[in-house]
Amino acid sequence: MCRAWHTACGVEVPVHEKIREVSLYLPEKNMKIILQEFVQLVAQGRIEIYNEFSLQHEFGIHLRGRFQDMKVQFERNVSFFFQSTSLFIKKEIDISVFSADKKQKHSAIELKFPRNGQYPEQMFSFCKDIAFAEQLKQAGFAKTYFIVFADDRLFYKGVAEGIYSYFRGTQKLNGTIQKPTGSKNDSITICGTYSIQWEDVVNGMKYVLVET
Repeated sequence: MCRAWHTACGVEVPVHEKIREVSLYLPEKNMKIILQEFVQLVAQGRIEIYNEFSLQHEFGIHLRGRFQDMKVQFERNVSFFFQSTSLFIKKEIDISVFSADKKQKHSAIELKFPRNGQYPEQMFSFCKDIAFAEQLKQAGFAKTYFIVFADDRLFYKGVAEGIYSYFRGTQKLNGTIQKPTGSKNDSITICGTYSIQWEDVVNGMKYVLVET
């Protein structure tokens, strides 16, 4: 069961710390609009993304232009922000946006740009990133997101059964997701309920933004 507040999604957060983070919440800067700006630049050929590293790098630079009063950093370990880290399902945050004193944890962003097929395994990795984003939200980040770009149509079209139903079909993503290959004992629990809606970029490339 996904218990709310200080133990939500398996991450224990001291109640006093959670209250302090809420009191320091920044006015929202709309990530959907910021991402749409970035997508337009990609579509126009002004920004080129060709793998996950290039996506992280280019989107991070774009974010720095929109959050000039904040730090935008890559691959920060969760221990940089939180004392208790043992229950996080991942250890490093793809992109984090925060104040210099770390009191204002504005955004945490997980990114994917799969390049080598492995469709069910990559989709399970998407689910893991979404669950991690949920943990980061419960731990103290004001906003958390999962963003995926794909230019391989089999990530968004094809048979919509099992794990494929969330990313190729209309099945809402929620609950316990079993690893589709390898050990069947591996699973991820997603507390929220999300509709995966692919949006066009250019030339068959599409993207998804999930706010957790």
